[in-house]
Amino acid sequence: MNSDYKDKRIRKNSQLSSFRLAISGILTAIKQERNVKIHLVISIFVIVLGIINDLSKQEWLFIAFCIGLVISLELINTAIERVVDLVTDKYHPLAKEAKDIAAGAVFVAAILSVIVGGIIFIPKIVEAITGG
Repeated sequence: MNSDYKDKRIRKNSQLSSFRLAISGILTAIKQERNVKIHLVISIFVIVLGIINDLSKQEWLFIAFCIGLVISLELINTAIERVVDLVTDKYHPLAKEAKDIAAGAVFVAAILSVIVGGIIFIPKIVEAITGG
C-alpha cells in the first residue's frame, strides 16, 4: 500500500510539474515574442468590447474559441521557429518553409477570428451608431 501511495504522489507531482512547465512556456513567449504580445493586447480589447456589448453565451464561445486558437497557434509557431533555429543557423529552404507554414497557420486563424469578430460586432456597432 505504501508504494501505491508513493506512485500516485509522484504522478500527481509530475502533473503539477507539467502545468508549471506549460505556464512557464506561455510566460516566456509573452515576454520574448512581439506577436504574442500583439495577440494578447487585441484579445483584451475584444474582451472589453464584448463586455461593453453584453455578448450572449454563444457569442462568447466563438470569441473565446478564436482567442484560444490564435494564441495557441502563435505558441506552436514560436516553438517551431525555435526548434528550426536550434537545428540550423544556416539558411535552408526547408527551414524557411517550416517557419512560413507555421506562420501561415496563425494567419489563417487570425483571418477567421476577424471574420467571426466582424459577424458578432459589426451589427452591434451599427446599431449603437444608428440608435436602432
